Amino acid sequence: MHDTTTELLIELGAIILGLGILGRLAGRIGFSPIPLYLLAGLAFGKGGFLPLNASEEFVATGAEIGVILLLLLLGLEYSASELVTNLKKQYPSGIVDFVLNALPGFVCALILGWGLVAAVALAGVTWISSSGVIAKVLGDLGRLGNRETPVILGVLVIEDLAMAIYLPILTALLAGLSLGGASLTLVISLGTVGLVLYLALRHGRLISRAVSSDNPEMLLLVVLGLTVLVAGVAAELQVSAAVGAFLVGIALSGEVAEGAHNLLAPLRDLFAAVFFVFFGLSTNPADIPPVFLTALLLAVVTVLTKIATGWYAARRAGVQRAGRWRAGGTLVARGEFSIVIAGLAVGTAPEIGPLATAYVLILVILGPLTARWTEPLARRFLYREDAAKDRPVPAEPPGARAVDNPGSTAPAN
Repeated sequence: MHDTTTELLIELGAIILGLGILGRLAGRIGFSPIPLYLLAGLAFGKGGFLPLNASEEFVATGAEIGVILLLLLLGLEYSASELVTNLKKQYPSGIVDFVLNALPGFVCALILGWGLVAAVALAGVTWISSSGVIAKVLGDLGRLGNRETPVILGVLVIEDLAMAIYLPILTALLAGLSLGGASLTLVISLGTVGLVLYLALRHGRLISRAVSSDNPEMLLLVVLGLTVLVAGVAAELQVSAAVGAFLVGIALSGEVAEGAHNLLAPLRDLFAAVFFVFFGLSTNPADIPPVFLTALLLAVVTVLTKIATGWYAARRAGVQRAGRWRAGGTLVARGEFSIVIAGLAVGTAPEIGPLATAYVLILVILGPLTARWTEPLARRFLYREDAAKDRPVPAEPPGARAVDNPGSTAPAN
């Protein structure tokens, strides 16, 4: 027993220290640490050069907490009124985003013969952009005041809202529920989302007051305990623990949301990093080379479809051509939510794991590059318009979301 505990402590200490070093390295080179965390998981998982054994169960539990905290802090960044306003303004762009970017993943899985459930999961992987990576890129490139930035954030908000519908559907399919069971799950999910938005709009102050505390320790315990409890109940109802956590975040507002965010952000960063490592641990590196070409082709297609999405959304908002290209290039990165979706699916459709890992690794690296270079390349080869007219408006756009990306402090998905 003592030897097992000692081995567990050594492995956990090595994992956390290694994550810290990788995060600092990523910060030095100006990239998201997500690909480094995934590579670390591949190196130390089954099939890697130094598999971890004692800490596997603990890391799995930490990964579940990581997903819950990612969605909770994302929800804390929104007020219910902001969500409703964005939904009214941006829903046409959200529909275009879904059609252009979910369809390639769906069709790819069917062509590969993986079946309907895997197709729905892979559609989500290719659909959802990385809020963490995109937020960091916007901050690094000094574009928070650009005219296209509210458009980018609006598309990302729609994606997050859509997750509250998509994840329960995927969870029901993965659980093998019948059409009636899946329909019931969706009705419960939509009803829950509607109820939470209604309560947040009408009684948000009362909810926040009930949770509020001047003692940081009490606030941390109440918010974290409530979130984990709601996430667990949501999972029991087949609604998805992640959506439950997201809804708790939306229900809180004002100083309570800000205080909870500040207290929970370090925990989010730690456990989210553990989640990415765990996903890598669950993927055998030997399974990636056979699917790498498929992942690369899928990445090329969805780079183009995301650029088209951003271009369309910015055009609807009256942004000039330069800003349209910048919006499209910025939306390319995939990351945390693609991995969350794939992580949910690997138990039922294990073939998704290697493909999703390779796909995210490609696009989390390409994303910052397309954000920087799409507009200059388009201007050089497609038009000669002066880009200055799109640049900055003085105020930071409303609804900017905090970074979901572990180890990053950039503002703004």
